[in-house]
Amino acid sequence: MSGIRPTGFLHLGNYFGALQNYVRMQDEYDCYFMVADWHSLTTHPDTKELRSSVLRVLAENIAAGIDPERACLYLQSQIPEIAELYLLLNMLAYKGELEKTNTFKEKVRLQPENVNAGLLTYPVLQAADIMIHRAKYVPVGKDQEQHLEMARNFAQRFNHRYGELFPEPAAFNFGKELVKVPSLDGAGKMSKSENQYATLYLADNDDMIRKKVMKAKTDTGPIKENSEIPETVHNLFLIMSLVTGKDVVMHYEEEHKKGAIRYADMKKQLAEDMVKFITPIREKAESIYHDEKYLKQVVEKGREKAGKSAGETIRLAREIIRLKYF
Repeated sequence: MSGIRPTGFLHLGNYFGALQNYVRMQDEYDCYFMVADWHSLTTHPDTKELRSSVLRVLAENIAAGIDPERACLYLQSQIPEIAELYLLLNMLAYKGELEKTNTFKEKVRLQPENVNAGLLTYPVLQAADIMIHRAKYVPVGKDQEQHLEMARNFAQRFNHRYGELFPEPAAFNFGKELVKVPSLDGAGKMSKSENQYATLYLADNDDMIRKKVMKAKTDTGPIKENSEIPETVHNLFLIMSLVTGKDVVMHYEEEHKKGAIRYADMKKQLAEDMVKFITPIREKAESIYHDEKYLKQVVEKGREKAGKSAGETIRLAREIIRLKYF
């Protein structure tokens, strides 16, 4: 089980850090992939654009390779059982541990005027998202490991207090660490909400892709042979390795090693390779986004399957807690 918030266009980091893994998982596991619209309310209280954002994320997920016939693709807000499990798990969560989470501290820094209870209990709702399907595996990167550890804690506490029901979910990435795609300005990773000109979105048009790549941060170039590759240039090589052939990447690495690299040439190569990679996804997503009849069918199919799974979990939870009185 995994989910993504509809708080902006999906980007290259989402694709290589999550979606690529989802596509592979759907062939081997019973998968539940969720658009986390409730989660978006903690930081984006203005909901005028929410419907458009939700449909866009659905379309981009499908365009990136998620097949609604093989995986359950659904909207968080259409599964009310998640909210009930969230309530039950809140009884097992403690204020001190929630205040210590890295994401809470970061959000408080970014939005000090909007420190709401939903923001504080974000990890509890995230645990409910996972546990509602009694999921065993969650494809997450390092930035979500703390939340997954908390989900394991909540599962342990529930099982200890009431009786065995929930497996302890584990991170699952096919035996290798997920890719963290660095931003084009060298400051952290690509983000849906921060520096948009340093992030390559799956919805970017060809000219925008070229413009962003050509502005990517480098240095003045190596002044002698075998110079150490600086972090910003290393990041550019990492991004290049995602969409460019190995031989071409090795060519530019050798040029850097010889002290003869021309960053403008390297960026032009990367820009064209990135255009070739993103364009088919963007065009397919646009087509799906405008086919509301199809998206409605996808959502209804997902709601039926996710609702069945969630309903069974809540039925068992009520029984084991002894909330069933007759």
